[in-house]
Amino acid sequence: MALGTITESETETDLRADRPWVCVVWDDPVNLMSYVTHVFMVLFGYSKDRATELMLKVHNEGKAVVTTGTREEMERDVQRLHEYGLWATVQREIEP
Repeated sequence: MALGTITESETETDLRADRPWVCVVWDDPVNLMSYVTHVFMVLFGYSKDRATELMLKVHNEGKAVVTTGTREEMERDVQRLHEYGLWATVQREIEP
């Protein structure tokens, strides 16, 4: 193998490392659905329809990815959601 040549497995590893991070909001027994919808609209500028769709996903499936970006951006979003009393975490985007 020539110096500077990248193998296929190295390329696949590099692409996986660049996967974005996601902010996941988890269902909780405390916050009203209308409040969660409101928070999504205020924090992320989502339309009422989009915020309602995400809230229903949280309610029905137990969690929903609400934002995607760099790790630092997602940590900031999680902190902001915590300030509003929602349960949120940061994780790597799951591969399809």
